[in-house]
Amino acid sequence: MGRLHGAVLKLVLASASPRRRAILRAAGISFTADPSGVDENMNEKNPRRLVVRLARLKALDVARRHPGRLVLGADTIVVCAGEILGKPKDRTDALRMITLQSGRAQRVYTGTALVVGGRVYTELAVTTVYARRLDTVRLRRLAGKHMDKAGAYAVQDRLDPFIERIVGDRDNVTGLPMRSVRRLLAKAWRAR
Repeated sequence: MGRLHGAVLKLVLASASPRRRAILRAAGISFTADPSGVDENMNEKNPRRLVVRLARLKALDVARRHPGRLVLGADTIVVCAGEILGKPKDRTDALRMITLQSGRAQRVYTGTALVVGGRVYTELAVTTVYARRLDTVRLRRLAGKHMDKAGAYAVQDRLDPFIERIVGDRDNVTGLPMRSVRRLLAKAWRAR
């Protein structure tokens, strides 16, 4: 189990994301994973509210199955040119997304939520990502390579030529900002 100020944590990650699992493991936090079944399609247009709301709903959904455990939920989206970009529906959608982002800055929003007993604590992280301007041929080659990622690109793929620079926390862009997670765990500890 992970530890927080000497206390053993029994953490459940409400996600199937291999990247989120890897980030938690790298931080030395033991956990079990139980993906949420929450429908992510919402009409919310404010990206800050959207990701926090989805993270909260995911954590609460999984917490019902794990009473007495700490449950961590997260949701990540990309916003470019005023458009919220989730995971692409298909290769055509992926091409549309990366074409929109090519040569532009976008913001990556991740909401995190921790359910502890009857309480829910939330955090928001925002990182700016600058994409290189790529020609149509290179964009077509990249389209569909990262179908399971918001914005249809992956900063953890070192061979991906799409991302030029990141301003802010890199782990936020990969889906789990550990600075936010640590703050949530500290809040839970103080509330004990």
